[in-house]
Amino acid sequence: MGASLPPKEANLFKLIVKSYETKQYKKGLKAADAILKKFPDHGETLSMKGLTLNCMDRKSEAYELVRLGLKNDVKSHVCWHVYGLLYRSDREYREAIKCYRNALKRDPDNIEILRDLSLLQAQMRDLTGFVETRQQLLTLKPNHRMNWIGFAVAHHLNSNGAKAVEILEAYEGTLEDDYPPDNERCEHGEMLLYKISLLEECGFLERALEELHKKEPKIVDKLAYKEQEVSLLVKLGRLEEGANLYKVLLKMNSDNYRYYEGLQKCFGLYSENGNYSADEIDRLDALYKSLAEQYTWSSAVKRIPLDFLQGDKFREAAVNYIKPLLTKGVPSLFSDLSPLYDHPGKADILELLILELEHSIRTRYPDRTEKEPPSTLLWTLFFLAQHYDRRGQYDVALSKIDEAIQHTPTVIDLYSVKSRILKHAGDLVAAASFADEARCLDLADRYINSESVKRMLQADQVALAEKTVVLFTKDGDQHNNLHDMQCMWYELASGESYFRQGDLGRALKKFLAVEKHYADITEDQFDFHSYCLRKMTLRAYVEMLKFQDRLHSHAYFHKAAAGAIRCYLKLYDSPLNSPPEEEDNTSKTPSQKKKMKKQRKAERAKKEAEEKNEESSASGISKSGKRHLKPVDPDPYGEKLLQTEDPLSEASKYLKLLQKNSPDSLETHLLSFEVNMRKQRILLAFKAVKQLLRLDAENPDSHRCLIKFFHKVSSMAAPETDAEKLVWSVLEAERPYISQLQEKTLSEANKIFLGKHEDSLMHRVAVAEMLYTLDPTKKLEAVKLIEDSSNKVVPTNGALGPVMEWKLKDCIAVYKLLDKVLIDQDVALRWKVRCAGYFPYSTYFEGSRSSAVNNLLNNQDITTSVNGGTSHPEIKQSANSFIPNGKLEAFKNLAI
Repeated sequence: MGASLPPKEANLFKLIVKSYETKQYKKGLKAADAILKKFPDHGETLSMKGLTLNCMDRKSEAYELVRLGLKNDVKSHVCWHVYGLLYRSDREYREAIKCYRNALKRDPDNIEILRDLSLLQAQMRDLTGFVETRQQLLTLKPNHRMNWIGFAVAHHLNSNGAKAVEILEAYEGTLEDDYPPDNERCEHGEMLLYKISLLEECGFLERALEELHKKEPKIVDKLAYKEQEVSLLVKLGRLEEGANLYKVLLKMNSDNYRYYEGLQKCFGLYSENGNYSADEIDRLDALYKSLAEQYTWSSAVKRIPLDFLQGDKFREAAVNYIKPLLTKGVPSLFSDLSPLYDHPGKADILELLILELEHSIRTRYPDRTEKEPPSTLLWTLFFLAQHYDRRGQYDVALSKIDEAIQHTPTVIDLYSVKSRILKHAGDLVAAASFADEARCLDLADRYINSESVKRMLQADQVALAEKTVVLFTKDGDQHNNLHDMQCMWYELASGESYFRQGDLGRALKKFLAVEKHYADITEDQFDFHSYCLRKMTLRAYVEMLKFQDRLHSHAYFHKAAAGAIRCYLKLYDSPLNSPPEEEDNTSKTPSQKKKMKKQRKAERAKKEAEEKNEESSASGISKSGKRHLKPVDPDPYGEKLLQTEDPLSEASKYLKLLQKNSPDSLETHLLSFEVNMRKQRILLAFKAVKQLLRLDAENPDSHRCLIKFFHKVSSMAAPETDAEKLVWSVLEAERPYISQLQEKTLSEANKIFLGKHEDSLMHRVAVAEMLYTLDPTKKLEAVKLIEDSSNKVVPTNGALGPVMEWKLKDCIAVYKLLDKVLIDQDVALRWKVRCAGYFPYSTYFEGSRSSAVNNLLNNQDITTSVNGGTSHPEIKQSANSFIPNGKLEAFKNLAI
């Protein structure tokens, strides 16, 4: 570096490099300018000056200088290396790799460039190149521990575990007998455990166990040692030794469910699906009774038997488990027991058991010696409310929770559960108000604040939710703080609310913000490629890389990508030049249009004022006196996102990610079908149909897509081009292999599907919709098919007990179909009245007990809340509804 310069300037060049490494950028710039005064065309100095400017956020100047430096000295490895660092800082990793390779052509043995290249190859999963680079580093510097470990990890990631083991053993051969010193024992122990896990992964189980026992004195993490040992013993079939070791582990932590699962495997009493024979249940019962005597303080040893016990034994075990927790007052008891509701019959036993406990608490027997505290009744009612909510008996659930609130009005969990019950019952406005009631009881609780915000967003009270959520953010630019904190649940709920309200710009902005968080998480792994090798946290590092590889299969990313695709589909169906609002306005009177125009103008002015306030607060002066300019969002309402010329190509970007990372989700292939049908990509749409049939051929949506697809194909013009003829021949060849359509017309296939699922509402609706699609003259028949559906009672011995079969969400979907697809207002109104009887708390169907109807009946009477603070009105989205103590003035007029 700086070799072509005189001694004085060469020393100045070294100073630039040192200043860059120590982040003294101004000092570095000063030195660079001193060299450039005498040698204005010195390429390496120009490049280093550009790199320094890049760190000072002067990117355009930085790129100009680095490119000029490279032009002046294209054979310098420094210029190419700096160019690579510039690209790396902008996350242009592929370009950076090209630059590093060019630098290595000029200086093949440069350790620093090789190390930087290896990090990028690990980030981009160029595993073959990663192995080569790590081998080169080891060859150049074999006395460096990190190079040995990096080479081993590279082979492991490249699916060559045996070679990785050889490298680690070669490294151990270079160490002295008394290694490691005390200050390196943890790192060396981690390396040994990593090597043993590699042996296990390669199937060398005996060798791994032998190595583990041999290296025991050098392994510091004794818990990891025992867990690794027991894993190897079980895999080797040495079950008795494994069982004894699991008992040792249970003494260390008797609430670890994995240890109990392992112990069951050792006794041959483990089943993946939880199904056991009567003999196995008896043996398991005896095992857990003996364990309960040893670990009396463990809750897991009492809870696990509830999963496999049946009948009277289950009842007895449930009483012993539940009673102490009700007396103690454990709010999470129902969450703990909720998986049992999926076991047939257990929900009914739990109901009878809790009702008996409630009756015994209320009844004071003269000869009763023990006395229950008053709170036991409260927590029993609390459990029953959640139980009836789970079974869909919302009347009973609300009566129980109201009694609990009357018993002790200051327990926050009661209001949260009442809010949840009302949400399930369909009264989202009342649910939001009770969630806020809970929030007001403890203004310092972040979780309750978040739950309240979620309920508000579900009720489409976005302005109110925004005012509430920022209570727990830093002063200043609160919404940017939420984005910086990667608060994805809020962005998803907010995006879904905007989508329901038809504000596609804001909805898209929220969904794409979540997608950006996942991109950031992917980038965040970069620093760990060197850190983990240095600190020897190798097992955690490999697990982290595996997690990153499946990152985009996470539920939040799936929701965000699906939401963005739906926004683009809606944008394609209703372009900006003909929005749905304008179409609806044709039926409005001139005075109504004028009023709406004024309202929109006022909203726009309010938004602009808020924007100005945000800008002024963003460019405020901090306590230290420094003026910090935060970047202002140039598109706060997502208007630029809506101006895309091709919404379907944008949707396809996210669709590809879903197809790659969520291939077993029905929703992925439903969206693929919708996008490709609009793009006229017939074969891709057919591929989506085949995937739907593979995953669930009996699903109503799969049936819809199948019929729609072949109906569309049959209505297409005869093929003319070679490509069209090829597509046609593929479809003709594939159709006989679809069992639903073998030697049947589409109408016949539709009737057969109805015959299979005659008692299911959503299947009948799918058949009716397809009947109308195939022949619009059969609209009356389709309507009759829907109206003749009957809402049956689920059998009482089912997992959820006696509850009506129809779900609120499904009934809303049917109403929308009648209103928007079949376009029959009278039938839609009849359906609405019918569903209002089934769902009396639903605000959508204006049920008799919903907050919307009660507000009208009571003429918005004021009701005092239980805690004397916030009341429960219908919430209006007003900026003035928020007051500093955290309570909401907008709740003064709601009567439930």
